Amino acid sequence: MENLKFDEKGLICAIAQDYESGEVLMQAYMNEEAYRKTLETGYAHYWSRSRQKLWKKGEESGHLQKVRGMFLDCDKDCVLLKVEQTGAACHTGEYSCFFTPVQDCGEGAEMLGRLQRIVEDRKVNPEEGSYTAYLFSKGVDKIAKKAGEEAVELVIAAKNGDKEEIVGECADLFYHTLVLLSNAGVKLSDVCTELKNRH
Repeated sequence: MENLKFDEKGLICAIAQDYESGEVLMQAYMNEEAYRKTLETGYAHYWSRSRQKLWKKGEESGHLQKVRGMFLDCDKDCVLLKVEQTGAACHTGEYSCFFTPVQDCGEGAEMLGRLQRIVEDRKVNPEEGSYTAYLFSKGVDKIAKKAGEEAVELVIAAKNGDKEEIVGECADLFYHTLVLLSNAGVKLSDVCTELKNRH
């Protein structure tokens, strides 16, 4: 068992993280059986302390966690699961259990993952008046044209040296790039894997 350090109750802390966006989804516990089942099946299993039983995440709700990677911390007393989350990770219906701010630090790279999910949803469930749905309805030529325009505007903003303008134009480019990727059936994780392979 990789010399895991289970506590006196035979449990180890497990943290689930969205493998694409980096969002922390939930924290739970595993016993030895849950850890082994997770490795064997490729889907997250945990030990329910309240019900005192093994449970496969999503076995009732359908909100499964397909494990894309598993990591141990340096002390081997905590497991990090990088997962492909189906539906919501939280029993409240929220995507992540960590939705109650105590101290808000603004947004990090996780925002790209959230934005990707919104873009995908607009593609599958177009809403009246949605700019994203409009772009998808016009097809790749319109989407590519907008992405190209935003790239040029970002270059101009960089040449002007205006930080606020650079931020705004880069946000526009990121958004239109995500629409372009979605239209082509490409995920952020595909691009990130390519970047890792080049590293």
